[in-house]
Amino acid sequence: MTNPHDIIIRPIITEDSMNEMANKKYTFVVDRRANKVEVKRAVEEIFDVEVEKVNTMNMMGKVKRMGRNQGKRADWKKAIVKLTPESKEIEFFEGM
Repeated sequence: MTNPHDIIIRPIITEDSMNEMANKKYTFVVDRRANKVEVKRAVEEIFDVEVEKVNTMNMMGKVKRMGRNQGKRADWKKAIVKLTPESKEIEFFEGM
């Protein structure tokens, strides 16, 4: 995975993730094959910030029903990125 935009898919905007932004923690949906080092490099390159720590977790897709048919949502990976105290904020989240 050479392109950082292939690793960081989208941000997660929830009440909990918005509260954690005060502590310089940002939550993203990332590629399932990406590891912590790749996520760190991608965030630093895309947003021009310094990353202190990355926590990742594999999220299992929910089983959903549509009448009598049953399906499953896709599994995905979540990354919580903590920035260093000296680092600037990510501008993408400032207007929220």
